[in-house]
Amino acid sequence: MCLSEILSPLPHPEAPVADIPLTPAQEAEAEHLFTLLQGAFLAEARQLARLLASRDDGHLLGRTEFDIRDAVHRLGAQALQTALAERKKGGIRGRVRPALTATRTPAASATAARP
Repeated sequence: MCLSEILSPLPHPEAPVADIPLTPAQEAEAEHLFTLLQGAFLAEARQLARLLASRDDGHLLGRTEFDIRDAVHRLGAQALQTALAERKKGGIRGRVRPALTATRTPAASATAARP
């Protein structure tokens, strides 16, 4: 099995990302987050390119694959942290609904008698 057969289920790199409908305020937030994240993503892309260039075909999978997955997870975590930090700076938008409370405690087991 060759590398292209293994990676074939992945979407084509030029395939458009599904468009997510946003309000004007959400679009502004998305652009702001994009600006904040762009530098980190470009730096990580450079490191990934260097990692891939340093490996021959026989070593692209295995340890290299896990290194790439770790980098992508770090980027995702950084994106979430950035979004949370930016929202925290701006406070909570809109009215916050109170948390729902449980009406009664469920039985401890399926065979317990119900009141």
